[in-house]
Amino acid sequence: MIEKFNGIIYLIVFLVHFVGYAFYAFRCLAGTKAFVDQYGMGDGAAIMTRFFGSFIVGSVLMAIYIGFVRADGLANTWAFFNLIFLQNVFAFIFAIWSHKKGNLGTNEKTSIEGIIAPGVLTLLSAILCYGLADRIYS
Repeated sequence: MIEKFNGIIYLIVFLVHFVGYAFYAFRCLAGTKAFVDQYGMGDGAAIMTRFFGSFIVGSVLMAIYIGFVRADGLANTWAFFNLIFLQNVFAFIFAIWSHKKGNLGTNEKTSIEGIIAPGVLTLLSAILCYGLADRIYS
């Protein structure tokens, strides 16, 4: 299995990235009340929080399938990895924009986590796209 990921480093990056995704999916779907309260979004944000959490679950399930179940492994999965990268990049860009603009989506409970988390996920997904290129583009 390690050779499927071009070595232990990329397997670890893959696991860290998608465990991070799973963490936020859990927070959005199973811990919705605590999640919206933590950031002062209010109960009205629950439906949209769960909506976006459902996309994350789909990505996590696809990652499990591609990484550990699929017979061809990572071969020809460039679309999945590029989609994940683009989602992370845009989450990062709009988090910075929202934090700097400060008039919508921010309040006294807004933390820098909203910038750091997508920034780290962007970096990890970029590492995956680069390090697994020979596999995902084949």
